[in-house]
Amino acid sequence: MEYNRSAGILLHPTSFPSKFGIGDLGKSAYHFVDFLKKSNQKIWQILPLGHTSFGDSPYQSFSTFAGNPLLISPDLLLEDGFLNSDDFLDLPNFSTEKVAYGEVITYKNTLYKKAYENFKKNASKKLKADFTAFCKKNADWLDDYSLFVSLKNYFIEERKLTADSEEFKAYAKQNKKIMSENTILDYFYGAVWNTWPSDIAKRTPKAIEAYQKKLQNEINYYDFLQYIFFSQWDKLKAYANENEVQIIGDIPIFVSIDSADTWANPSLFHLDKNGNPTLVAGVPPDYFSATGQLWGNPLYDWNAHQKTEFTWWIKRIESMLKCVDIIRIDHFRGFEAYWAIPFGEETAVKGTWQKGPNKDLFIAIEKALGKLPIIAEDLGFYTKEVADLRDYFGFPGMKILQFAFDTEGDNEYLPHNFNQNTICYSGTHDNDTTIGWYSEATEHAKDYLRRYLNVSGDDVAWDLIRLAYSSVSIFAIVPLQDVLNLDTNARMNTPGVASGNWQFRYNENMLTDDIANRLVYLSTLFYR
Repeated sequence: MEYNRSAGILLHPTSFPSKFGIGDLGKSAYHFVDFLKKSNQKIWQILPLGHTSFGDSPYQSFSTFAGNPLLISPDLLLEDGFLNSDDFLDLPNFSTEKVAYGEVITYKNTLYKKAYENFKKNASKKLKADFTAFCKKNADWLDDYSLFVSLKNYFIEERKLTADSEEFKAYAKQNKKIMSENTILDYFYGAVWNTWPSDIAKRTPKAIEAYQKKLQNEINYYDFLQYIFFSQWDKLKAYANENEVQIIGDIPIFVSIDSADTWANPSLFHLDKNGNPTLVAGVPPDYFSATGQLWGNPLYDWNAHQKTEFTWWIKRIESMLKCVDIIRIDHFRGFEAYWAIPFGEETAVKGTWQKGPNKDLFIAIEKALGKLPIIAEDLGFYTKEVADLRDYFGFPGMKILQFAFDTEGDNEYLPHNFNQNTICYSGTHDNDTTIGWYSEATEHAKDYLRRYLNVSGDDVAWDLIRLAYSSVSIFAIVPLQDVLNLDTNARMNTPGVASGNWQFRYNENMLTDDIANRLVYLSTLFYR
């Protein structure tokens, strides 16, 4: 794909200001697009939009196709007549700086159920016809997703009332050799699909029909939430595009074991007869962690995917391209070779490299969909073979300035070593903020940065923003935290740390005219 030299900001919608405890697709999202336009920024990069599971990570979702209901705007539901102002009278006093996911989920679900009941009673024939059309158009993933989430909720509630049941004892006995006691408890009482009764876990037609009938209202509720999510998202994306802002979406290479994707397509993954992974994903020890990262996602059976001519992946990319303009594929190197860790290991150390589908996957996708607007997340340990795969399709790679100053001269993250077909970042969602990083950097790295940029280091976040914008990279993208000069407390994610992530939020008054003018100056100066 050919891109215009541009600049932009990395910010996930959960970080928007909102009185409902989490950012959403309402007025603050539109204000952010307005800020991008005023700042002469042409790119808005987000994290995955999927329905997050336990742990709240956008990279672990219940479906790779479904949107996150937590991003639905109650204010827009009010405007559309699905809620009324009285429904907000018991609004909790949520933090404006951090997302408290547990409280937000409880409160928003209460609002959504009111909205759903009002939709059933009061929606016009035209709106109900539109809803029916949406469900029919997306049935190939929506039917599985809505039944999956409904079943999870059903079994979670059912198991709350029991402890040490015969069903639990049987499951624990079956899995004690490959799972820790805590994992067994988490899987069973969190109702991961392979803990369900065998008939529905294995999707027998009789069981599917029975549970669809039993849970019909809840299934329709989740259909409704997806209808609302995509209605709100499509309008926001259209507004961004009308204001000459392109959206870069993020797609995780892997999916969660606890997802409609694995439940509906078990033959496409390395699973045993009980639905447990035999091999799981992660990365070996690296910059971020001395023991690597154990993600735990089930790995693909690429031979099975190849036999289907990669149909599932084609549908996945096609669905994503309806939501965003450009796709960043997380952990791109996994298509050439991936780190396979035996299920049950406590760290990622005891993994092995195994070969991925390489060119075959992207040839199949391009044959079906045409030339792909894809960015390859090629960070970490990668080889000439990974670079060759990336370059064969012309996908831009990523350059992170925070990685640039530990060594001098030949460091690939120093801008004098870039080529144009790259995306330059000060840092990503997995990095500390630039101020936080600089405060903990080695004295050598600090000194080299100051000499390389000929600066004092007193305004280091904006020093790196300027460096990114001045680079030859086709896109320069910086996290909003760096634009706002925020420290470690505003970090979005710390890889390898299980809690306290994905919570960052900013306040509306932080997006000042002064910041907009600084961004305009840099984007104009460096022709972005």
